[in-house]
Formats: sequence, structure tokens, C-alpha cells
Amino acid sequence: MTAPAFATARPWPALWSLVIGFFMILVDSTIVSIATPALMRGLNAGISAVVWVTSAYLLAYAVPLLITGRLGDRYGPKRVYLVGLTVFTFASAACGLSDTIEMLIAARAVQGLGASMMTPQTMAVITRIFPPDKRGPAMGLWGAVAGVASLVGPVLGGVLIDTLGWEWIFFINLPVGVIGFIAVVRNVPSLERHHHRFDWLGVALNVVGMFLIVFAIQEGQTYDWGTIVGPVSVWSLIIVGAVVLAFFAVFQSRAAEPLVPPGLFRDRNFSVANGAILVMGFLITSMMFPMTLFAQTARGLTPTQAALLSLPLAVITGGLAPVIGKLIDRGDPKWFAVAGFSLMVASLVVYAWFMRPGISILWLLIPSGMLGAANACIWGPLSVSATRNLPMHRAGAGAGVYNTTRQIGAVLGSAAVAAFMEARLSAQLGAGGGSGMAMMGTRIPAPLEQGFSTAMSQSMLLPAGVAVLGVFACLLLVPPQGPSAARVDAGRPRGIEPQPPTDPIQQEG
Repeated sequence: MTAPAFATARPWPALWSLVIGFFMILVDSTIVSIATPALMRGLNAGISAVVWVTSAYLLAYAVPLLITGRLGDRYGPKRVYLVGLTVFTFASAACGLSDTIEMLIAARAVQGLGASMMTPQTMAVITRIFPPDKRGPAMGLWGAVAGVASLVGPVLGGVLIDTLGWEWIFFINLPVGVIGFIAVVRNVPSLERHHHRFDWLGVALNVVGMFLIVFAIQEGQTYDWGTIVGPVSVWSLIIVGAVVLAFFAVFQSRAAEPLVPPGLFRDRNFSVANGAILVMGFLITSMMFPMTLFAQTARGLTPTQAALLSLPLAVITGGLAPVIGKLIDRGDPKWFAVAGFSLMVASLVVYAWFMRPGISILWLLIPSGMLGAANACIWGPLSVSATRNLPMHRAGAGAGVYNTTRQIGAVLGSAAVAAFMEARLSAQLGAGGGSGMAMMGTRIPAPLEQGFSTAMSQSMLLPAGVAVLGVFACLLLVPPQGPSAARVDAGRPRGIEPQPPTDPIQQEG
């Protein structure tokens, strides 16, 4: 009998190699937001066109995740990751060389596609090369990267734009991509492939349904949640997308090889962790907008200075997450996640309390540090809970579902906080008051500072309220049953008996 993958692979060099590219693609999810004014000047583009630089990336990233996770199961996660990294790196070069906004938007969409091929593979490889009772530190590192990268983006973007120009927020990916490619080739093992058949009708239904819903939610505020063109409205796209996904769900229940194996959701912890990571995705995007706009528009900080207010968050998350990862292998991840979401609620309420005129900006470092501790207690424990019982032949599918859920949460958070901020600005300053200056990061006039600060403070209560849902969701997690909790037959189609173990380290060629 041959040894399992986690007995023959060198897991830590493999993981460190994978997180290089994972960090890069998550940074690119947020780095462009700080470059909006520079892109408008450099490419002679309007605000609505520049918004699509981010929207195109997120759409192309979020929509294919279920499919790209499954590709890793079929063709091997190492191979799919390397293809995705190559696509992402070449697309980054195209972004930096763009001389029109249309070219940049198209290159960003290709970048997003490359990112969608990479993301599920990182989590799938962790599931397959770390034993269940040793997965905590690995998921802690994965979670630390996910938490820190989303906050490093604005800081790095501000520094690069201020010193080298907006093109370098994309050119910096080229050496990182090359280093990441070489590291993965050298250190990541070629894992066993599972010869799944592709459900092409399911693929089509998933892509169409996801695109309609993600596009509508993402662009709803742009069209004031009304008509897009002719009889097509934002809400009609959401309804049609929901109907298409309903057909997808029905079809999946009858498909021989479904994209989303029903057995995944029969595991309680996988289902609950997906609900909690949806909340976390919502929080990461929704809490950043009010904080950043308060710092720049109400307090007059530069983009780089505003981004540096998140430094305690990034440092504490990066330092504490590996420690939490070691602890969750010895205890129940549930209570770390519950504590993390509880601390998240408290830190967002403290932010709301401090966001008022005249207060020293240094006070904002306190809730930033609290958020760092909260992040460290959430990412790793949730990931461990989601993957502990995943069978090896479902690792890619499970990772695809988990990351799709996180991205949907991020899109929902972005759309919800934009609408909520607009409503609070209208209530405090009158219709349209201050919203144009907020979009551009322009310092608000002194007579409007109180109302604007109050609107941003109230907007922080939206993610705080949603974080409460994360607390209740994590209370539903059940404790692990030890190493034996990894039920390798979970999700196996009925009537198929367990197969003898095979060597999981095989050439993916």
C-alpha cells in the first residue's frame, strides 16, 4: 500500500510557493481602487469607465470559480495553477502597456480569469497534502495571506502611484509571477488526477446565472437600481439570474457528475463555513469604503496615509494567524471563529464611535488592531472547518464552492455599502451632497465635515450588523472528531464502493 500525499510530499515548501501567487491576485483585487484619479487623468476616462477596471476583474474572477475548481480535480491542481499564473502574469503586462481605458478593461478581465484558475488550487493542495489534524497552521497561513493581501493593496498602490506611476501597479506583478512560477514548478508535487466528466449544461447554466447576478449587484448603484437599457433593468437581471441558478440547482441534483456535488453540503461544517465566509467576504469590502473615505475626504489624508491606517490590521493578522493555526489543531476551531466575529463586531462599532470631526487620527489605530486580531481568528478556523471532512477527489470542487461564496459576499458587500453610504449622505447633507467629492477623494468643505463624518460613521454599522450573523453562523459548527473526521467516502456517488488506495503523487503529464 502506497503512502498518502501528505506522507510523501513536502507540504510547507509547496504551500509557501503557492501563496506567492495567491497573495498577488488578492492584492490586485483592491490595488486599483486607490488609482482611480490617476487612471482618469492618464487614460482620459470618466469615473464610470474607470469603475469597470475593477468590475471586469471581479466578474471574470468570481464567475468561473466553480468550474476552475473542478478543472484542478480533473487535470491536477499544479497544472491548472501554473496555467492560471501564466495567464495572469501576461495579462498584467498588457494592463501596464494599455493606452486606452478599453484596452485596460479587457486586460483586467483576462487577469481575473487567470486569478480564478489559481485561487481554488491553493486551498485544494492544502487539503490534499496536509493531514486533517495538521491542517490548522497551513490554513492559518492561507487565511493570513487572504486577510493581509486585501489591505496591502491600497498601501502598495498608493506608494507605486506616488513614485512610479499607475502602470507599475501592474508591472510589479511580472517579477512576482516569474518567481511564483519557478517556486511552484520546484516545490509543488504533481497530485493524482480524478477523471471527472464535465457537465457542460451545468457549466453554461452556472456561468450565465452567476454573471447576471454578479453583474447586476456590482453595477446596481451605477444605474440607481433602475433601467440599464431598454426594458432591461438591474432587478430583471437579478431575477433572471436567480431563475437560471435555480435550474442549475435542479439539474445538478440529477447530473451524473455535478459541478457542485450534493455530498459537500451534507457535511454540516462545510455548509456553515460557507455561510460564515460569505459574511467575511461582505465585511472585507464593505468596511473599507467608509474608513477610507472618512480618512481622505473628512480628514484630508493622502491615499497612502489613509491606507497606512490599516497597518496594525495587516501586521497583527500576519503575526497572529499562524499562532491561531497551531492552536486550532489542539482544540475546537468553532470558538476561535466565534471570538473572531465577536471581536469584529466590537471593532467596527469602535470605528463608528471614533469617526467624527476633530478626533486625532491615531485613535483609528486601536480598532485597526482589533480588526487584525479578529481576522486572525476567522480565516484559518473557518477554512479548517470547511475542509476537514472533504474527500480528496472533491478537494477542487469544495475549494471552488468556498471561494465562490467568498467572492459573492465581497460583491454583495461592495454594492450594499455603496447604496447605504449614498442613503446616509443624502440624509445628512441632502440629495447628492458630498457624494461626488467622496468618489474622487476630495477634501470636503468645513461646514459639511460634521454631516459627512456622521454618514461614514453610520455606514460602518452596516458591516457591524452583518458581522453579528457571522457569530451566530459559527455557533452552529460542530467540534472535530480527530483525524478520523476526514471521511474519504463523503460525497461519493451512491452505489460506488471505496477503492483501494493509489499513489496520489503522480505526474500530471
